[in-house]
Amino acid sequence: MSELRNDTENRRYELDEQGMTSWADYQLRDGRLYILHVESPPALRGTGAAGRLMAAMSADIKAQGLKVTPICGYAAAWLRRSHDYRDLLA
Repeated sequence: MSELRNDTENRRYELDEQGMTSWADYQLRDGRLYILHVESPPALRGTGAAGRLMAAMSADIKAQGLKVTPICGYAAAWLRRSHDYRDLLA
């Protein structure tokens, strides 16, 4: 697995696995990160790739001291279920 990338120019977190990239589009406003969409390539779906992206992303967001407002249903559900990162929810 590769390292998490935060492409701030395109407002996208990315994580590569098996030569494919999972990503999460976001907007950052007033100290809050809005997760707009999380997606993994079809070949990675069901493997936990999106969850690994969310975990890496959440650790980075927490380290920055930001709060999260998930617009994406997957991101919202993942954060609500997470014991380590549900405190990020704004």
